Amino acid sequence: MHAILNRRAAAAALTAALLVPLSACGGNDDKKADAGSSASASAPASPEAKAANLTVLAASSLTDVFKTAGAAYEKSHPGTKVTFSFAGSQELAAQVKQGSPADALVTADTKTMDGLKADTNDATVIAKNRLVIATGKDNPFKIAALKDLADSKIKVVLAAPEVPVGRYSKQILEAQKIEVKPVSQEPNVRAVLSKVELGEADAGLVYKTDSAKSGDKVVNVDIPDDQNAVASYPAATLKQSKNAEAAAAFVAWLSTPEAQKILQDAGFQKP
Repeated sequence: MHAILNRRAAAAALTAALLVPLSACGGNDDKKADAGSSASASAPASPEAKAANLTVLAASSLTDVFKTAGAAYEKSHPGTKVTFSFAGSQELAAQVKQGSPADALVTADTKTMDGLKADTNDATVIAKNRLVIATGKDNPFKIAALKDLADSKIKVVLAAPEVPVGRYSKQILEAQKIEVKPVSQEPNVRAVLSKVELGEADAGLVYKTDSAKSGDKVVNVDIPDDQNAVASYPAATLKQSKNAEAAAAFVAWLSTPEAQKILQDAGFQKP
């Protein structure tokens, strides 16, 4: 009887000895799993966008400010190169539809961007602008208001109506019932301004930011807010981009305080 009891006790002790390392091993695995879950939960959501050579299609009125913005972006994103292609928004839209290799697009109106929904990802307005009357040096015709542009003696140049600034110009003139017969219709705002600077036109409707860059070559005549139009600048990445992550990072950066300061220092308004 004693022998049987001794054998049972020995068996029980052996079983307990075997269970200790097994349970200890299991406990360590649980702790490792918990530690792994905790580390995963606290890990960054995503790494910095990889460096890339980006091509950005941008409205002509962004020419000067985007050169400054591009340099700032490259400085804070080593290894990334941003190349801009500037043109009228309607020209940029045609390039996108033709499959021109590019990564992001910024237009001077939402209408053009909305027409490219099949080719772009979600757009974000990054800035706004307003129109002014740019007149020849010293404003010889003493132009003071929109109604003065109806004078047949004044050579007025406008952007073509399919160009955003041309569409805005048409909109504000029609709203005030002012009939203007332009001597020419230009493909972008820079061409309109150039005509006035060179004396080939006496006045033109341009963005405030463009006219401000002309210095004493032109005189700016402000248009009251209730007679003016607000131009919105949406930015979006292109679905055809081969640098999707880097393009998205650049478009997102345009809404950061650093980029917004550059835009507003150039005269653009907050989005």
